[in-house]
Amino acid sequence: MKARRVVVPTLARLPAFCHATVAGDFVFVSGTLGTLPDSMQLAPGGVGPETTQALGNIAEILRACGVGLDDLVKVNVFLADMERFAEMNAAYVDMMGDDPPARITVGKAGLALGAAVEIDAIAYRPDA
Repeated sequence: MKARRVVVPTLARLPAFCHATVAGDFVFVSGTLGTLPDSMQLAPGGVGPETTQALGNIAEILRACGVGLDDLVKVNVFLADMERFAEMNAAYVDMMGDDPPARITVGKAGLALGAAVEIDAIAYRPDA
């Protein structure tokens, strides 16, 4: 089975990558910023709102791949400033609930567009 590239028309992206790749039973979501729909503009308000928007964007990408946030198995969070971890984590927990997937958070990352947070993820999607 050939890998399938997924681009969600309502979400901004740089032309160098797709939003996700579906390969077998897995969905690999590219690094996703907290950009507003149809825009390269970051959600205003910093780490918390950017985290919420990034996860909302990931949810939309996953829907296009036939899965949802509850199918995530691994999440990687990149923070420009690790001192803002608590803000990111609070927004993350609000979006992901009390049964979140495996996760790592890496701090001191230089992110595109001067973003405060960027998130990539892997979801499990057994073919029916």
